[in-house]
Amino acid sequence: MNLTMRALKAQLKAELLRTIRNRRFVIFTILMPAMFYFIFTGTVGDTTQVGGSDWKAYYLMSMTAYGVIGASMTTMAVRFSRERAQGWNKLVRLTPLPSYVQLLAKIFSQGALNMGIIVFLFLLGAFVKDVELSAAQWVESGLWIWVGGFAFMSLGTLLGTIRNVELVQVVSNLVYMAMSVAGGLWMPTTVMPDLMQTISKFLPTYRLGQGAWDIVGGSGSIPWASVGILVAYVLVFMFISTYIMKKQEAV
Repeated sequence: MNLTMRALKAQLKAELLRTIRNRRFVIFTILMPAMFYFIFTGTVGDTTQVGGSDWKAYYLMSMTAYGVIGASMTTMAVRFSRERAQGWNKLVRLTPLPSYVQLLAKIFSQGALNMGIIVFLFLLGAFVKDVELSAAQWVESGLWIWVGGFAFMSLGTLLGTIRNVELVQVVSNLVYMAMSVAGGLWMPTTVMPDLMQTISKFLPTYRLGQGAWDIVGGSGSIPWASVGILVAYVLVFMFISTYIMKKQEAV
């Protein structure tokens, strides 16, 4: 047990350092959401009412979710793809350590990074844009986005089954951008055509955003439909990725 814990801590530290030192991670999941937040709040107007809240609060939730989704999905996808292409997963199986140590380290490190993104963007919103929310709203919306981010780690794992790292980077970014736009993270779904509004409600990006929007809008109820859809996506993504990895290992 002690050996396993030491290995987990070492792997966790390595994963954190490797990700933080990655310029793409810093630019696309931290700086870009912050930049988009200031651009679109400045364009639309901070106090414009959307979903029962000020636009600056509503869009803060959108861009925070956007950053967490990007970090969870694209980072996990590229990590898994690169390691599988290099045969790292096979090497790990030859060691006496349990195979789950590497996976747990990735999940824990990504969870810590996601929390850092949430705190950073929330601080920008509170101190630069004067977003005013109750303590409960800050905590609840942050936890909702943080927990929901794990659903996109499972999607990243699925995309990571592609062993061509360059292709994974392209595909994951395309999926990330398409789902973010269609899911209403860049603009409210109410301005979209009726068909797109219907489609958006089935996307995990919309469901992650909806929970946070409802919280800052004053809704006291848990969006159980969003919870159910996010859980369903996790199960589907994990089932497919597990199936593909077993087929690949059998070859």
